Amino acid sequence: MDEATRLHFYHHGEPGREDEKKRCHFCQIRSFAIHTRYPVTIVNTVDDAVLDPHFRFTDSSIFGKGVQPTKEEFLTGCECIDSEDCQYDACNCLQDVEDDSSDDEGDDSTYGESPRKKVYAYHSHGARAGHLCSRILTSRNPIYECHESCACGPDCPNRVVERGRKIPLQVFRTSTRGWGVRSMVDIRKGQFVDKYMGEIITAQEANRRRAKSHIAERKDVYLFALDKFSDQESYDERLRGPPLEVDGEFMSGPTRFVNHSCNPNMRIFARVGDHADKHLHDLALFAIRDIPRGEELTFDYVDGIDDSENDALDPEKQKDMTRCLCGSEECRGYLW
Repeated sequence: MDEATRLHFYHHGEPGREDEKKRCHFCQIRSFAIHTRYPVTIVNTVDDAVLDPHFRFTDSSIFGKGVQPTKEEFLTGCECIDSEDCQYDACNCLQDVEDDSSDDEGDDSTYGESPRKKVYAYHSHGARAGHLCSRILTSRNPIYECHESCACGPDCPNRVVERGRKIPLQVFRTSTRGWGVRSMVDIRKGQFVDKYMGEIITAQEANRRRAKSHIAERKDVYLFALDKFSDQESYDERLRGPPLEVDGEFMSGPTRFVNHSCNPNMRIFARVGDHADKHLHDLALFAIRDIPRGEELTFDYVDGIDDSENDALDPEKQKDMTRCLCGSEECRGYLW
């Protein structure tokens, strides 16, 4: 770790060593557009371990072979001239929001003679403005946001995830679970932390990579299926078939190093911008409680939905299961 740090801070500000700079994790995170205001740092005060040299930091996902973005002619956005209108059910971006996912605040408003219902996912006023409302935090509902194809401006209150990470993060070496992530500032309940990013690949390619991995369970730690909207009866053929997956093992942002916990302080939500991109929805991490600075950030890799607790009672199945090391009082014993 010391050698990697020395090379970066003593030599990578000078001309030359271009190939070395491309492989340097410190150079990669310093290239992020938000680095000055919300930096990512890397520290290890535990041992001599360094990050995998084959891993590359990125601030956005990329499309793998066989994955195509939606054609521009199919992209649509809302036509709200006043961005405040993007909180209500008349906004086209919120047309698929379920009735029970409205804001916790008083959510009725009058526009002319017609009452409007506030249905977007965030608080509107005060210190909690821009934070997910509790009704969403305790659900598994998707988040629908405005986006670049919309008429509303960049300051629209319904563009929280689109505006990106606003929290400085630190990748650090833990004493028992490899690398982890923490923030050196307090994080409020409902606050957006960051997206899980990586290479978006087909289901076939994901299975090929699992088969190629020496330990398939280890590969599954980095693969997340974009299956929130999978539906065999959907009119969209992209939602009827096997879902795309995000592979963050060798290319991702700092959240790639967030560890699992059976009692996590964050939850991952499907976030949709353009409705034509539901098969490419974002994986957005939000705090589900207040998180003091320095506390390790965690989320439940399976969000509590699996049969591991029952399988763990079967000695025959235990040998093929991945043991959980979260150490929480609520630990289920196994990941999957």
